[in-house]
Amino acid sequence: MCRWLAYFGDPIPIEWVALQPKHSLLDQSLHARLGATTTNGDGFGIGWYGTGKQPGLFRSVHPAWNDRNLRELAAHISSPLFFAHIRASTGTAVQETNCHPFRYGSWLFMHNGLVREFPKVKRDLLLEVEPSLLPAIEGSSDSELLFYLALTFGLQEEPVAALERMAGLVEAVGARHGIEYPLQMAAAVSDGRRIVVARYSSERNSRSLFYSEKVQAVKARFPDDERIQGLSDKTRIVVSEPLGDVSEVWKEVPESSVGIVQPGQDELRPFTPRQ
Repeated sequence: MCRWLAYFGDPIPIEWVALQPKHSLLDQSLHARLGATTTNGDGFGIGWYGTGKQPGLFRSVHPAWNDRNLRELAAHISSPLFFAHIRASTGTAVQETNCHPFRYGSWLFMHNGLVREFPKVKRDLLLEVEPSLLPAIEGSSDSELLFYLALTFGLQEEPVAALERMAGLVEAVGARHGIEYPLQMAAAVSDGRRIVVARYSSERNSRSLFYSEKVQAVKARFPDDERIQGLSDKTRIVVSEPLGDVSEVWKEVPESSVGIVQPGQDELRPFTPRQ
């Protein structure tokens, strides 16, 4: 499968959380502990919000552990909200347009999981995409198609409802084709103001997902690290698996749940596919 992280808070260099922690995404690209695969070497991507009208995007088919450009960019790009993703293909081609995150307008999307028996259901799902959106689909992956289905269902207006409708459609189409567990999903979307994450699978045994509950716990563990001490209390990180061994920092996103990281009070509530 894949591993990813989403950051929300004060502007920081991407490398601080994506590359430098003990169990960073670079380490997870070779030694993932909680993923379906240990190695995630089928490309990577970073997406960040800065001064442009759209979020920035850099994707590559190189393994993350062996790309000098990733290290250079991550050291010099600071952002208050960014995504980072390392890919393990579930069957679609290893190509740049299949690497996450995916971008449409001001929105970013990334995913860990799969649509089971995707070649069998791909045509039916593509026919549900709003026709005006079809030219924007560049790759061949199930993940990108999930994004455009969510956009079809109103992601830009009501992101939670759109993700639930997307999941409901995948399950309905899968059922028509006799697929027992059509969807496995740990996904994140953002418009630059908030991050919405969803953990759901048809078998109710979803891929791992964690969030940093309180930055105070991190500060207490690293009292001499000026960078960490400078983070505000609004800082949140959502990850496929924890970035280190500080267990009190990380809480698991409950099964079949959706979370919203935003200014003010975060939200966590049940995720229910709908049709």
